[in-house]
Amino acid sequence: MDIYAVQTPEQLLEHNAYPGRGIVLGQTPDGKKAVAAYFIMGRSENSRNRIFTEREGEVFTEPFDPSKVQDPSLIIYAAVRSFENHLIVTNGNQTDTVWDGLKAGKTFAESLESRAFEPDGPNWTPRISGLLSFAEGSFTYQMSILKSADAEGSACNRFTYAYVPRPGLGHFLHTYVCDGNPIPTFQGEPERMALCDDIDEMTRRLWSSLNEQNKISLYVRYTDLATGAAETRLVNKHG
Repeated sequence: MDIYAVQTPEQLLEHNAYPGRGIVLGQTPDGKKAVAAYFIMGRSENSRNRIFTEREGEVFTEPFDPSKVQDPSLIIYAAVRSFENHLIVTNGNQTDTVWDGLKAGKTFAESLESRAFEPDGPNWTPRISGLLSFAEGSFTYQMSILKSADAEGSACNRFTYAYVPRPGLGHFLHTYVCDGNPIPTFQGEPERMALCDDIDEMTRRLWSSLNEQNKISLYVRYTDLATGAAETRLVNKHG
């Protein structure tokens, strides 16, 4: 078994009907850019009734048809925000929790200590989060997953991963192993995904690999390490 094997987006996604929500962080093969991607999927009408919007460099989930919103509490949130030299990417309103924590001088992990998995038993959807921290011409990144300790949702287990970027390597963290009832929570370390130098190719490969019926929206951001300039792509199934 090759524990350092790196798989393509297609290998990781094409045969999985429902990985849920997913975060990819890493570095382009040429070593020049930091990569951040976030996608959402949905099975219910309430979950599928969403789009991504980008405003002043921040990304939000919003209802596609406001008249059809049933419960906004777990589906409407800021998914991507910046604080100073940090970029925050999460699958819920813990984006704001991390932002507030960094502002108060807390670390990424400390900021999330007040949060747990989502209260949507019996699935107990994990909260997944990512943080890219930029320095002069370089960056590091961290990922976190908060998930239930058991089928009853009686306690929260917390896992944080800190990475040194490697050219061409991304780490992929998603909420579910696959589809199911209840939906099985993601297990193990973030998966190793091969990244692309070209943002359009990366966006196309991620989007086309997601299940056609369940995919909703995708956001991809490439940050030039030399200049700090960001290039973004946003894809919505609706609209």
